[in-house]
Amino acid sequence: MKRLVAKMALLTTVLAPTAAYASGGGTHLPDVVGLLTHNETILLWKPVIFAFALSIVLSIAALTVYSKRQLLPGKFQNVMEMLVEGMFNFLETILGKDAKKYTPFLGTLFFYILGMNFMGIIPGGFSPSTSINITASLAIMVFLYAQWTGITRLGIIGYIDHLAGQPRDVISWCLVPLMFPMHIIGEIAKPFSLALRLFGNITGEDILVAAFVGLGISLMAIVGWDHAFIGAPLNVPFILLGILLSTIQALVFTLLSTIYILMMLPHEEHA
Repeated sequence: MKRLVAKMALLTTVLAPTAAYASGGGTHLPDVVGLLTHNETILLWKPVIFAFALSIVLSIAALTVYSKRQLLPGKFQNVMEMLVEGMFNFLETILGKDAKKYTPFLGTLFFYILGMNFMGIIPGGFSPSTSINITASLAIMVFLYAQWTGITRLGIIGYIDHLAGQPRDVISWCLVPLMFPMHIIGEIAKPFSLALRLFGNITGEDILVAAFVGLGISLMAIVGWDHAFIGAPLNVPFILLGILLSTIQALVFTLLSTIYILMMLPHEEHA
């Protein structure tokens, strides 16, 4: 588990740079970057700034635990190892003996996306997941990783055979002209579905919370407390709902990524 923590720390530093520059669309609560500057270039790169900030925090946390690991772990090390072990056990139920090999990538992906989702709920924060370029970058990386897994584990011939539907009789060979392009289209559609699902759900969640914050402020003005520093806490139930939704979306993204990788592994190994 300690080695998995270290590998996940290193992979976290790779996830952020893969995000192309983008501005977060929609209506969001004020964030630190937006309050400190009105420079359009910086605001355009705001999702990447928050994504890099999160990668730095996660990397420092993981590397700190790994470098100061003890046989009798402290509270922080216990929490980190519990999170990694929980992710490993979850992935092991799907990938079997291959879980140890792919947990660093998939585990890092889960905690990174979870952190990005939560950043939109924290006061002064901004969720990079509300940028389609960020989610698309992560989805494309999963797509490339899955294809590379297929090529390295199956070989070029086996990979092409997989895309052709693994024809073994006359009928299946006749269906190759149909199955091959369908598999190609399916592989290309996977990153689009991952990116759009995460982007749409987290953006909707942030807009909903921001809308009820504005409604709470308007309500205070209606009752004559227009000089109050805060509004009515109408957004609290939706923050709790956002925490649940953010966790589910990170889990769904990771689960689908795991399945895409599983589909590229030799089938006999998971029989």
